[in-house]
Amino acid sequence: MHSEDSRPRIIFLMGATASGKTRLACELADEHPFDLVSVDSALVYRGMDIGTAKPDAATLARYPHRLVDIRDPEQAYSAAEFRADAIAELQGIAKSGRIALLVGGTGLYFRALERGLSELPEADSETRTRLAIEVERFGKAYMHERLARLDPQSAARLNVNDSQRVQRALEVFELRGKPMSDLQGGKRDRLPFRILKLALVPRDRSALHARIAERFDLMLEQGFVDELRSLRRRPGWSPDLPSMRAVGYRQGWAYLDGSATLDAFRLASIHATRQLAKRQMTWLRSEVDARMFDSGAENVSCEVGNAVRAFLDR
Repeated sequence: MHSEDSRPRIIFLMGATASGKTRLACELADEHPFDLVSVDSALVYRGMDIGTAKPDAATLARYPHRLVDIRDPEQAYSAAEFRADAIAELQGIAKSGRIALLVGGTGLYFRALERGLSELPEADSETRTRLAIEVERFGKAYMHERLARLDPQSAARLNVNDSQRVQRALEVFELRGKPMSDLQGGKRDRLPFRILKLALVPRDRSALHARIAERFDLMLEQGFVDELRSLRRRPGWSPDLPSMRAVGYRQGWAYLDGSATLDAFRLASIHATRQLAKRQMTWLRSEVDARMFDSGAENVSCEVGNAVRAFLDR
């Protein structure tokens, strides 16, 4: 029995890192008229292939993923840009009579796409440069204290060492004359699609941790260190680039600088990836309208497949 809701259908396949999202997405694409759309803040960058666990060339040739390799690492890419790009892809997929399967683990992107973004001002280079100079002159603690006076809510949720976001909150206050916390509560443009939200959350964290370690060791075998060296030689490279905050990359610079051993680099990257997975699982559990599946279960493909077929038959 089909629903009277005429909005196009889309599917969110969300999950923690190393939970098998790509494999499952490809299996679903074999069975249904799906076009895959990546929802991953690291996969947008060209040349960042091994350390991001980007699907290999053969996989991408057989199962193209939209919004992969669309920026150079020297370029910033915001949640707002992702939302605009993703909506354009979704509209094109719907017009073609196919269904978008969005797969990834970047919760901010999924949330921005579904719920919209608040009306915050665009970055202002003059204000941003001045604030950066003030950070160097007065220190992070001073800037955080200033934010606490102007926007107590934002200061309370931001760590004193998170200078980039502290500066952004100060920039917003200067440009709008209102706290960021007030502006973020404004009206948002919600996504005009019917959404099935599927979440892969492993019950056995020890098994996930083992997979994370195995995957990172495979990355090293595949030449991750050479990839890091290649990125470092690029014009305009800087360890402060947004792309370089990706897990594994920021840990790698200490090794290349000679201030950490290869083993220390490996352990730090594995630990950071496990922490990322923990944050992702916390976020996924907050998505109360998502169907949860144990990514480590033997029948997970069957269970997810049944949920997808039921959604498409409505």
